[in-house]
Amino acid sequence: MGDRVNRRWLLAQRAEGAVSETNFRWEETPVPDPQQGQFLVRNLWLSFDPTQIFMVARGDPSAPDEGGIPLGSVMPTIAVSRVVASRHPDFSPGDIVHGHMGWEDYTVTDGQDFTPTYRVPDGVPPNWAIGALGLTGLVAYFGVHEVARPQRGETFVISGAAGGVGSIATQLAKLEGLRVVGIAGSAAKCDWLSREAGADGVINYRSEDVPKRLTELCPDGIDIFFDNSGGPTLDLALERLRAGGRVVLCGATSRYAVRPQPPGPVNYLALVMVNGRMEGLLGRDYLPRRDEAFAALLPLLRAGRLKPKEDVLVGLREAPRGLARLYSGDNVGKQLLRMDEPAGH
Repeated sequence: MGDRVNRRWLLAQRAEGAVSETNFRWEETPVPDPQQGQFLVRNLWLSFDPTQIFMVARGDPSAPDEGGIPLGSVMPTIAVSRVVASRHPDFSPGDIVHGHMGWEDYTVTDGQDFTPTYRVPDGVPPNWAIGALGLTGLVAYFGVHEVARPQRGETFVISGAAGGVGSIATQLAKLEGLRVVGIAGSAAKCDWLSREAGADGVINYRSEDVPKRLTELCPDGIDIFFDNSGGPTLDLALERLRAGGRVVLCGATSRYAVRPQPPGPVNYLALVMVNGRMEGLLGRDYLPRRDEAFAALLPLLRAGRLKPKEDVLVGLREAPRGLARLYSGDNVGKQLLRMDEPAGH
């Protein structure tokens, strides 16, 4: 690709606990050329998700190279990108696509990875495509409508309520006529949940007595617990489940960076006593059904009935900070990064 420069972040050392810029190394290389069956994209927007910790964290301290990706690899991510050159029959220059790319200006791919690449529908803003209409939106939509099986009037409690998935799921639950209680970790997040997302009650787990507040806000128990955090909050919800209660296991941000892993939930036998159900939710399983979710979510977004909350950083240099913000709790809503242009480009 001529003399164009590809800026990128490589994994330099495993994270032990918090993620920071020291875990990554900045590099500038020539832009690669696609081979037969591949295409080259210019990345436009990058997504940050809590499970990315599995790619960088050390699992076994006695094995320094053990982890999700090899040291020296480009940090992977989900991105919305523009095709600039193609030797692939299904993609053409100018296509806007959603797929598995990297923390870099340009990525060469064959479109088949953890999440297969697909074209973004015409007229969909790229930030929506990577957020409310990306994996984040799919997880929220199918988690609420299919896994939770909501019935109007039920009590819906959600942890990580102001995060990427949580901020969408909270609003979808309200649209389904549920009574929603959101749990989040700052005054700003709780304020957004009350004013913008329509939550009926909010709990700041950093400053409030969570067991006491759950009892106050859910005096008759919990019908649905949508879990994004795991840990003690899951146990508190289990012991408050009503008959036929459902637990949606979407994430466990309180546990991802902890080594060694703490014990699992203590109150799981509550499921037996109330004939309850606890079910996991993996976003990529729903990618084949993305058109179904698009058809439901896009009209809500365009009508302003669903308000995506986005926390946007600008510039590839900010990528390590974007990931770190997920674990410090600084982000409100979906953490995104809008790419900049290399100097002199």
